[in-house]
Amino acid sequence: MPGISPAQRSVVTDTTVLCIDPGHRWVGTQLPIQAQSSLFVAEWERSASPEDLAQVAQTCEVAGFDYVGVCDHIAIPERAASSMGTHWMDPIATLSWLAAKTKRIHLLTHVYVLPYRHARVAAKQLSAVDHLSEGRLVAGIGAGHLAEEFALLNLDFSSRGRVMDERLPQLILALENEFVAGFGASPRPTQHPRPPIWVAGSSAPAIRRAVEVGDGWLPQGPATPRLVKSVKDRLERAQRPVDGFAIGHIAPPIHLGTPGSDVGKYTITGSPSGVADQLLSSMPTDVNQIQVRVMANSLDEYCNQLSWAGAELLPLLR
Repeated sequence: MPGISPAQRSVVTDTTVLCIDPGHRWVGTQLPIQAQSSLFVAEWERSASPEDLAQVAQTCEVAGFDYVGVCDHIAIPERAASSMGTHWMDPIATLSWLAAKTKRIHLLTHVYVLPYRHARVAAKQLSAVDHLSEGRLVAGIGAGHLAEEFALLNLDFSSRGRVMDERLPQLILALENEFVAGFGASPRPTQHPRPPIWVAGSSAPAIRRAVEVGDGWLPQGPATPRLVKSVKDRLERAQRPVDGFAIGHIAPPIHLGTPGSDVGKYTITGSPSGVADQLLSSMPTDVNQIQVRVMANSLDEYCNQLSWAGAELLPLLR
């Protein structure tokens, strides 16, 4: 794998957060089954089991994907259920389950909504995943976007940006130190000084947070040249190197080969080289982390697509 692979984790010093090596690009995927948006879910996912989810993660690992990602929602308001669905697995429990089912692949919260939790609760949960996975967590952190979900939790939606500004430094402090303000928490994260934090969102405040306190940036959708330039400009002003800082991109869905059934009109199809050309041509050049999503109509087809992508597509994207 590019960057600092799980097998190389011993070379990370106590002051080095896991980063992507210059000249390399990570390729990961948001897992199916764990999130079942009515707009995107395939029929086979509706009856999929926890073992099916584990099989997908294991296939990603063998295929050479750098990470698998899991979303975060507490409950979906009725007015949004027709488009979003209500099936959203808990990211901490799900990644802990997958940590026990895999050995090497990184585990991404994409994204963990920090304003829903006290910073110490968040640090405890994320530390546990990193400990149980022996140092494979990448903490994608976001502000959240559903006003009704905040109201359900008696939280102020309009204050979520301010809360992010307050809690991100608190979270980092608690991840890096056993004792904070007279209280200690163990087990500690396996990664030293802590797992990497990729801050999510395409707004100017989100990009500011990513550069000020994060180790990477996760866009809300595809990265654009304008957004990437904003990230790079802020890094330059902050006198932070671009090298190693994760600049993300969410690619359109893909299907390798000729689909045997409908995979959606926005899905890129064709040979691995043809798909790679289309993905790379639509992606800003400074992106060093790309999230792909394969489309398939059964678990077997999905895993076959992942394996094919690992053998012939991922090398072209890196």
